[in-house]
Amino acid sequence: MAAAGTVLPFVRGIDLTKNDFRETGIPRSIKDMSSLRWLRANNTGIDTVPEEISKLQKLEHLSLKGNNLEKLYGAITALPCLRSLNVRRNKLKKSGIPSDLFEMDDLTTLDFSHNSLSEIPEGLEEAKSLLVLNLSDNYIEEIPAQVFVNCTDLLYLNVGDNRLETFPPQIRRLVHLQTLVLNNNPLTHFQFRQLPSLVALQTLHMRATQRSPSNLPASLENLTNLADVDLSHNNLDKIPDCIYTLSNLKRLNMSDNAITEISVAIENWSKLEVLNMCRNQLTALPLQICKLETLRRLMVNENQLDFEGIPSGIGKIVGLEMFAAAHNRLEMIPEGLCRCPNLKKLILNSNRLVTLPEAIHFISETLDQLELADNPEMVWPPKPRGMAQGSGVTFYNIDFSLQAQLRNAGAQAAQLAATLAQQQGTPKDPIARKKRLRQFRKDQKDQQDDKQEKILKGMKEIAKDEEKQKQKDKMTEERSQEVKTQKRWDEALERPPLNYHEFFDPDVGQIPGITIWEIENFLPNQIDESVFGKFYEGDCYIVLKTSMDDSQNLEWKIFFWIGEKSTLDKKACSAIHAVNLRNYLGAQGRTHREEQADESDEFLELFDHDITYIEGGRTASGFFTVEEMEYPLRLYRVFPTTIGIHLETVACVAESLDPRHVFLLDDGKDIYVWQGSKAKKTLTTKTRLCAEKMNKEERKNSAEIHTLVQGKENNDWPQFWAALGLEEGEEEDLEIEEHVDHKFVPVVPRLYQVGLGMGYLELPQVDVPEGKLIQKLLSTKNVYILDCFCDVFVWIGRKSTRLVRAAALKLSQELLKMIVRPEHAVTTLVKEGTEPQVFKTKFNGWTDVIDVDFTRTAESVRKTGANLKDWAAKQETKVDLSALFTPRQQPMTLEEAQQCMDEWNDDLDSMDAFVLEGKKFVKLPENELGHFYSSECYVFLCRYWVPGDPPEDEKEEETEPEDDFQCVVYFWQGRQASNMGWLTFTFSLQKKFETLFGDKLEVVRMHQQQEAVKFMAHFKRKFVIHTGRRRQEKQPVKMEEEPQEVNAKAVKPKFKPKQRPEPVPEEPQKPQPELFHMRSNGSPLFTRCIQIRPNAASLNSEFCYILKVPFGQDDDSGIVYVWLGEKSDEEEGRLAEEVAQEMYDPEKYSLQVVREGEEPENFFWIGIGGCKPYDKDAGYMCHTRLFRCSNEKGYFAVSEKCSDFCQDDLADDDTMILDDGNQVFLWLGSKASDVEIKLALKSAQVYVQNLRVKQPELPRKLLCTFKGKESKKFSRCFHGWGEFKTTRE
Repeated sequence: MAAAGTVLPFVRGIDLTKNDFRETGIPRSIKDMSSLRWLRANNTGIDTVPEEISKLQKLEHLSLKGNNLEKLYGAITALPCLRSLNVRRNKLKKSGIPSDLFEMDDLTTLDFSHNSLSEIPEGLEEAKSLLVLNLSDNYIEEIPAQVFVNCTDLLYLNVGDNRLETFPPQIRRLVHLQTLVLNNNPLTHFQFRQLPSLVALQTLHMRATQRSPSNLPASLENLTNLADVDLSHNNLDKIPDCIYTLSNLKRLNMSDNAITEISVAIENWSKLEVLNMCRNQLTALPLQICKLETLRRLMVNENQLDFEGIPSGIGKIVGLEMFAAAHNRLEMIPEGLCRCPNLKKLILNSNRLVTLPEAIHFISETLDQLELADNPEMVWPPKPRGMAQGSGVTFYNIDFSLQAQLRNAGAQAAQLAATLAQQQGTPKDPIARKKRLRQFRKDQKDQQDDKQEKILKGMKEIAKDEEKQKQKDKMTEERSQEVKTQKRWDEALERPPLNYHEFFDPDVGQIPGITIWEIENFLPNQIDESVFGKFYEGDCYIVLKTSMDDSQNLEWKIFFWIGEKSTLDKKACSAIHAVNLRNYLGAQGRTHREEQADESDEFLELFDHDITYIEGGRTASGFFTVEEMEYPLRLYRVFPTTIGIHLETVACVAESLDPRHVFLLDDGKDIYVWQGSKAKKTLTTKTRLCAEKMNKEERKNSAEIHTLVQGKENNDWPQFWAALGLEEGEEEDLEIEEHVDHKFVPVVPRLYQVGLGMGYLELPQVDVPEGKLIQKLLSTKNVYILDCFCDVFVWIGRKSTRLVRAAALKLSQELLKMIVRPEHAVTTLVKEGTEPQVFKTKFNGWTDVIDVDFTRTAESVRKTGANLKDWAAKQETKVDLSALFTPRQQPMTLEEAQQCMDEWNDDLDSMDAFVLEGKKFVKLPENELGHFYSSECYVFLCRYWVPGDPPEDEKEEETEPEDDFQCVVYFWQGRQASNMGWLTFTFSLQKKFETLFGDKLEVVRMHQQQEAVKFMAHFKRKFVIHTGRRRQEKQPVKMEEEPQEVNAKAVKPKFKPKQRPEPVPEEPQKPQPELFHMRSNGSPLFTRCIQIRPNAASLNSEFCYILKVPFGQDDDSGIVYVWLGEKSDEEEGRLAEEVAQEMYDPEKYSLQVVREGEEPENFFWIGIGGCKPYDKDAGYMCHTRLFRCSNEKGYFAVSEKCSDFCQDDLADDDTMILDDGNQVFLWLGSKASDVEIKLALKSAQVYVQNLRVKQPELPRKLLCTFKGKESKKFSRCFHGWGEFKTTRE
């Protein structure tokens, strides 16, 4: 009997191929697989059929290929359900095959090929149910006629490579035969007149069977299914006439004969795909071969063909993929051959070629194989016109060489300069005039401002006192109103605005009965009716009883059951979703809580039987359990491979060391690289690199790597010997000997794919091409077991099912015990994406770098059905890469920025601000001016002074010109705000402004971090962007529905404030810490203070930050830190302090300026989430440049974004180039076209080449990144990096 808990009885198939069972035999536990249907034990070295196989009474398919079997007596004949038996490549003789084997009723497939049979096995004629019989590669001289008399159902018969001289005429009885292989038999006395009787025949191979037209039928017209014929090695002087009668022929092999010509009847083979005429005496191919449009492979090697012998119209064979004409007499090939659109292989070596057609250049890049060796006089033809070096149709006839692009950029720059020079005239200096008028206007206002300042100050104080009194009266009135209108708890219930279809099915509660949900990962999951009343102690459930009342209306009762060992999240979610279910159904009353072992009678009556408690929990908790990672002690012996190293697990003892090898000892937080005295140092270097990768990817750089050399002193020796189990001082008596066999070869790993069906498991081996494991063999939907003898890895794909994962773990444990292994062999669980370095070394070329195919064709071109290369050759090749060669824009100084701000603010007469609340724009409070929220929309009405035009005949100094004005409306939209705000503004506020100001109005739409520089100047570098929405207690004033008429020459428009309705109070939330990052991009004008996630890793020594740490629950107290990096600008530090003082109420929050390195543990590091490593410099700010690659102009062009770029400038349908001074990133949008990606790569390469010439001290590396997978080195170049914007329509 199988051991309890084993999965072996459920295994339906297993593949034990290439395991070494020469000494141990097939594992005895195989007998416990009572449900086994198929078994493969190929190349295992066994010499007898194990008796354990006789226990497999359900076995249907048995494969024992490549072993040393001499007899089949015993176990095999005891298998009643056996259907197929494969014992090829053994040592079987006639005497070793029992006759009762062929008496099995279900036996349909037999493979005795590559054995030592000199006669047909005795009793074979009794196998009347046989469908497949393979007796090839034996020594059989005769086949009894009785075999074909009884075995009339054969579909496949292979008797090739034997010693047959004749064949029974009874073969005509095999009317169902589809494949007949007679290769390499001296059938001198066999006429094969019965061939036309095999009407179902599809494949006929008669290689080297001494065939001639005289011993073949005159016609094969009846064989309408015959598609594959092989008559090679028969010394035929022509193709037999009967072959031309095969109208459905697809593959014909006539190689190694003496054929001198091919008949024009070849045109009858309208479906021919493969024609092999190698090693014959052909001098020419018939013209009719050009009519074979389906021909894919044409092989005519080692004939006597010359240039005249190949039809010039061969290019008409549109499906031709391979043309092989090696070892002929070709001086040239027809140009039409280079026009075959699907040609992949062109083999022309060992000819007399002088040159090739120019058209060869059009296919040289698309050919997979081009062989031209042994043509000593051949000279490559010159490239056609338009195919200069570095260009070609591969890149749409664009020359991407650095010299050409620099030349183009210089021409474009000169052309632009010439155009500007023509446009420039000798106008008057308007700037000087505007300065004079501004000063004149300012002097007039100074006198008025002195008087008005005192009046305004008194009015503000009176207004503040009145506002405080109004707030007190309003709070008193609200409290008294609440007492009067207080409702009962059930009357005050409101249905939350949730989408309940995400939790419950639409038909829930519509049919009388009971419905039960279990809580899994915070959500309810409906369970099957068969498990009603069976509750896991570690789970929680929701129970719904639906019934009909007396008036035939539905009524519901809702219970939520709590297991005594359930987790907190399940308890809370069961109560929450029970209430959600009540709201969804509109049920009256409350939900009922039921606890394990304390259920109410009403709950117990819901079930027809007693409820049952089951230990444990079935569902997963939604909480993450953080546990300290444990690393088992492992010792690896390192072997070099062609592309890396192989880690062989050995016993973790000092005796495993060998002076000729390098060893890697993994002790968790300490990794030791031990180099033997006779080991190669290069191998030590590779092992050290492997240890570095282990530390970085698996230990998060928390481990320490030690390199120890045998015979050299090191302070780490005591810890190393202790890890190997030696006591102090024992290492002195240790003698490290050469014990590893110099012929030792690591075991080839075997990859199994775990299969799971309805009640069964399968463990087939994955076919490994060329015997080399590659990463692409692992599919994310599957689970695999990698058996490396001393290590068994279970690889779990991300999209694999939970049941398959559980089954794989069980199977790996059984596989570990099934085969005799060393004591240190273990099973390791590996999840996709977190593979350890030891696992990766088992695969060839495993790399975490994303491979990008930059040679894909454009989808838009493919849809037209046109040939991309022909299309590209006709297209305009205009490109504009001049932006890549222009110098970086110099940053603006603070003095220059201040001057610009002063000038623009002097021109500003007034600025009215509005914010969208609900569906209307309301007045923005003054204390919120300069503060923006990412989920809101704002409107700013700015009125600018415009100096009038000077009189033509009078002097400006003597006459003051008449003033004018211009109104600019700035619409600001946050990243998370929907487009509804813009629509609301367009159809409401904008129309009112247009009525008031007419043609003097200008509307500018802006998005977050893409503001106009003039707009930024109005906030004097105090521009704060918050995350989310504005707080509810702020009550802006709604502007009047009908604004007053405004005189175009008035000072500014007036709007009457109107009281907003009182907001509905919401449930207060616990205040969270807030972190703001202050940064200037390219100019002090673009200074912003943006809220980011509180994370110490976001700090940088060259910037300033504002951190708010709230105390308590009401956000009425706390502390505000202004963090100044040690390399930060003093002016920015002063500005950050001013912003913090204005942002928070000093009566609630105390302000503290903290310099880097002086941070208090309480409450700075606690508020920011703990101390973490962060960047110490921001040198990239001096080099950052962002380029956009697009073809929206009708041609490919690269344009540079201004220095104040942001994350939203990364267009999803374009490719971008980012330079940070050390790396050049090629960023690919998810909707970027294939053509843009291809050309952007070449552009980036040209940009890097140019920088290496101009800035050799800063060599750049070219890296590729995708949207959503950006590294920190990429994202840090963008201020306020976060989730990508998803605009809600």
